[in-house]
Amino acid sequence: MPERQDHRVTLGLMSLVRRAVGALVHRLYDAVRRAGALTPASQAGYRFRHMGEGVSIAFPVGAIFGERWIEIGGHTLIGERVSLSCGMGPGVDLGPNSILRIGGSCSIGRGSHIVAHQSIDIGDDVFTGPYVYITDQNHVYDDPDMPIGRQWPRNNPVSIGDGSWLGAGAIILPGTRIGRQCVVAGGAVVRGEFPDHSVIAGVPAKVVRSYSADLGWHAPGVTPFDRQATG
Repeated sequence: MPERQDHRVTLGLMSLVRRAVGALVHRLYDAVRRAGALTPASQAGYRFRHMGEGVSIAFPVGAIFGERWIEIGGHTLIGERVSLSCGMGPGVDLGPNSILRIGGSCSIGRGSHIVAHQSIDIGDDVFTGPYVYITDQNHVYDDPDMPIGRQWPRNNPVSIGDGSWLGAGAIILPGTRIGRQCVVAGGAVVRGEFPDHSVIAGVPAKVVRSYSADLGWHAPGVTPFDRQATG
């Protein structure tokens, strides 16, 4: 009996130690995350062309370079492991103007990549899910005899309108222009021009719903006459 009682006491002490160590680890990790976040007041924040008041890039950060050409509007929150880049790599002179512009009060989901070479404009109040990929450059395959990775890539500006939402895993390709208040479905592969108030989905993506004052949200091709006929 004494041995069993000692064993229970030992197990109880070990459980207390584990809980205490676990709580300490979590507190330390929370402190590291707070200290490692990039803000306008942090040393790394000064490298950006503009970082507005209230901006926070969560720790751990993703690959970030070309900060001199990146502007981020006030109160935008950028999740963990988000990569923001301008140019092919660090140390390249990309000229006098900004290349990647993220508006105010945006939220960029964890693990997303925004890769700019010529011009990416993201409006105000744009929200994304995790693991979204946005780029204004793509590989070409003009020469059938040269490895595609060795052919010089082609740039085409990208813009995403105010108030839009991009679902998890969406891919925004070069030359895409998305209007205001649009929804991009998760996993969509988007290229082209899309008007305000569009719901965009599919691979390749297309408009699956639109909005008008007469019809509200409706599928493409629906007219007021169609609504009256089915009303």
